[in-house]
Amino acid sequence: MTTPLSHGNSRVKEARKLSRRSVRTERRLFLADGPKAVEGALGVRDCVVEVFATAAALEQYADLLAGVDEVTLVDPRAMDSLSDSVTPAGVVAVCRFLDVPLDSVLAAGPRLVSVCADVRDPGNAGTVIRTSDAAGADAVVLSGHSVDPYNPKTVRATVGSLFHLPLVISEDSEAVVAALRTAGLRVLATDGAGERDLHDPALEADLGGPTAWLFGNEAHGLPEALATLADDRVSIPIHGRAESLNLATAAALCLYASARVQRS
Repeated sequence: MTTPLSHGNSRVKEARKLSRRSVRTERRLFLADGPKAVEGALGVRDCVVEVFATAAALEQYADLLAGVDEVTLVDPRAMDSLSDSVTPAGVVAVCRFLDVPLDSVLAAGPRLVSVCADVRDPGNAGTVIRTSDAAGADAVVLSGHSVDPYNPKTVRATVGSLFHLPLVISEDSEAVVAALRTAGLRVLATDGAGERDLHDPALEADLGGPTAWLFGNEAHGLPEALATLADDRVSIPIHGRAESLNLATAAALCLYASARVQRS
């Protein structure tokens, strides 16, 4: 029987270093933690470099791991060091970066794109990616000073959706908006003071065409200079006493409004 690798094993140590953004960026590798993330990674050609699993996980996720040429067996303590979860599922994959250039996304003629500008919270960014996938979006863009999509918390929040649709990373939000508009997409900025109402029937005609939704920072929203570049600013009506909606919730409402019209 193969002896599981321990916490101090050099391969485990090298993989553990991927918890740091600087190392991820240098190596263009990241960790996908848990069965959903590993399943998604295995569905992308040449994405997975190595899979670590405990003996219990090998048995529990036998069907998932059956297609893996070789699984590296590790002990529970080693798995704890690789996983960011409170209760590790026992399986982690080392994966290659997935992001693609914006030009390649635009060349495919997308009809629905999510743009997160300066979105800093890993859970929100991951949930927007997951929601974009569910709504049938063609790509997600993380721009400006947005969180690293390969952050373990972000990866986990996508629940595998990180591997299902193209991801673009850009430091220049204004250039992203300009490129989207040049490619023929109507850019709609979410803004609590927006002049157009998401529930206004007149907006449906615009939602039927190629659309990019622009979502801003959780605390500060969109910078004025960026919001002015959008074709329209759209507000989501608040009927109760809540001050605002969570970013991920607002994104879900906007993306599904587009999906409903585009798929009707």
